[in-house]
Amino acid sequence: MMKKTVVLVDDNTIFLKLGEKILSEDYIVVTAWSAVKLFEVLESVKPAVIILDVYMPKMDGFETLEILKANPATKDIPVIFLTGIVEPKEESKGRSLGAVDYITKPFNPKELVASIERATAGEKASQSEEDQHPEEEQQP
Repeated sequence: MMKKTVVLVDDNTIFLKLGEKILSEDYIVVTAWSAVKLFEVLESVKPAVIILDVYMPKMDGFETLEILKANPATKDIPVIFLTGIVEPKEESKGRSLGAVDYITKPFNPKELVASIERATAGEKASQSEEDQHPEEEQQP
């Protein structure tokens, strides 16, 4: 089975290395230290999921998510916030902008992997639904 690609976005390089170490056994991990770098990466990489920090210099995670959701090429990529911000209003803002999950640091690696699996499980489900429709149409 092919590994899914995950893009990890955080301005903290120590966290990027830690996240890469935790996830690289199960996923292809591409790191980006800013939103600008993320958009560069997305020109050549189509990830299964984006893991995004909220507070980053120049462009925060919320603004980044709004741009991702406004672009037809990236609007369907699930985004998980992984952040040090524990404010409920920040979490609800992230979810209302379209994030599929909001995990706070310090985080449990198993929780992050489970969140990635939930976020990407819909991919398989929608493909299998599409595979079933032509059969239904052929029935009298």
